Amino acid sequence: MSYNTLLVENADGVTTITLNRPESLNALSFELLRELRDALVAAGKDAECRCVVLTGAGRGFTSGADLKDTMMELKPGERPDLGQPLHTTYHPVLREIRHLEKPVIAAINGVAAGAGLNIALACDVVVAAKSAKLIQAFVRIGLIPDAGGTWSVPRLIGRARATRWLMSGDALDADTAFDWGLITDVFADDELQAKTQALAARMAAQPTRALAAIKQLMDSTLDLDLEGQIAREARLQSQIGFTDDAMEGISAFVQKREARFKGK
Repeated sequence: MSYNTLLVENADGVTTITLNRPESLNALSFELLRELRDALVAAGKDAECRCVVLTGAGRGFTSGADLKDTMMELKPGERPDLGQPLHTTYHPVLREIRHLEKPVIAAINGVAAGAGLNIALACDVVVAAKSAKLIQAFVRIGLIPDAGGTWSVPRLIGRARATRWLMSGDALDADTAFDWGLITDVFADDELQAKTQALAARMAAQPTRALAAIKQLMDSTLDLDLEGQIAREARLQSQIGFTDDAMEGISAFVQKREARFKGK
C-alpha cells in the first residue's frame, strides 16, 4: 500500500510508520490521520509484523493538528465545530493504537505538540530524543486537550501534576518528561533511531499474544477493582496458556534453553 503522508517500512518483524510532512513539521492533516489509521490496520493484519514504531520525519515528531484543514471548510463568518473531526479522524487512530494486538512504540524526535503528542502518549511505550519538547499547547489557543490527552496524561503522571501541566501550556523537556513518568527512555539524538529499533526488535521477538494481553490488562487496571482485575488476569491467562508460544516458553524453561517465540 502506498501513502502520500507516511513512510512505512517492514523489517525483521517491525513495522515503522513515519509521519512524512516535514515541510509542516508533520502537522496532522485529515489525510495523514486517515492514512495513519489505515497503516495501523494493515500492521494489525500483517502476520509478519509483531511490533510497530511510530515516529516523525525531519526535525520533529509533529506540530499537532493542521488547523488549516478545518478552517478551509468554513464559509465566511462561520465558526468551526472542532469536536466533529475528533470523532471522524483522531479517535479512529487512538482506537487502533489501543486495540492493536501488538506493542506500539512512539519515538519522539524534536517537537511533539497538541493532539500529535497525545497520539504518541496513547502508545504502549514512549521514548524520546534528548532534544525533544513535549507541549500540551491547547490552552495557548483557547482550547482544551483532546485526542485522548485527558485520559492518558493523568494515568501516566497523576491527576495533580496532569492538571497543572495541561492548564499551563508549558513545554516539557525530555528529561523532565522522563522524571515525571510520561516517557520510558531518553536517548541521545543521534542514537534515537538505532536504540528504538533495537527495542522494537526485542519486542518483536517476544510472545506477541502475551504482550497483547498485558496491553489489555494495563488499560483496565485503573478502571477495575481488585476482584475485577484478577478475574480478568485469570481469564486471559487461560487463553494465553493454550498458545504455541506459551508451550514453547514452558518447554524452553524446563529444557534450560532459549525460547524461540513465533507470535502464535
